[in-house]
Amino acid sequence: MTAPTPDLASLREATDRFLGAAAELDDAALTEPSLLPGWSRGHVLAHVARNADALANVVEGRPMYADEATRDADIERDAHRPLDVHLADLRNTAERFRHSVTASGDWGRVVTLRNGVTDTVARLPFRRLVEVELHHVDLGIGRALEDLSDEFTEREIAFLAERFSGNGAIPPATLSAPDGRTWRTGSTEAAADGPRSVTGPAADLLGWLAGRRDGAALTCSGGPLPTLPPL
Repeated sequence: MTAPTPDLASLREATDRFLGAAAELDDAALTEPSLLPGWSRGHVLAHVARNADALANVVEGRPMYADEATRDADIERDAHRPLDVHLADLRNTAERFRHSVTASGDWGRVVTLRNGVTDTVARLPFRRLVEVELHHVDLGIGRALEDLSDEFTEREIAFLAERFSGNGAIPPATLSAPDGRTWRTGSTEAAADGPRSVTGPAADLLGWLAGRRDGAALTCSGGPLPTLPPL
């Protein structure tokens, strides 16, 4: 398996963009609510830093998190730090992840992530890119899902559609964007009330799949818009 060089380059660009935007905040702004319920902007910054450490952990052969309680406690502990401490932590942990994943070189190696999910080392840079890009939007400081690149949006829709594929609690559904791109997700068995056809702008499809939007901008035929489990 080859090195994910394009993903590593995209991750570096997204990280620089995220850091630049965060640096425009001040300590008071970090205490204000983010777009994620119950989390301040400080919580978002803390989570992004701890996620870099967690992904480095799995590359280095350790559990992603000690347990869920420790994960949550670490985010809460770090959420209330001054901006300069957040920024230094974000830079250091981003570099730790970059070094760990590039030093590994074993791109086909399978690692275990949160909740028993497995993936290859080669896919971790894209997983990290998703964290950085979506949480940049979550900061609520001017970047929206519509600002994400078409390539990223398409890949993340496909990634999330695959994640929900085979889930018996979700009726089979075809997702369609206005430009003709389609994805399939949900149960692989026929639903009693028939399959769903969900259409709308790609940014809204992504927002719905990623739990960032309620799907109000989407059109669903064949039944009500499916309720998705949390990520």
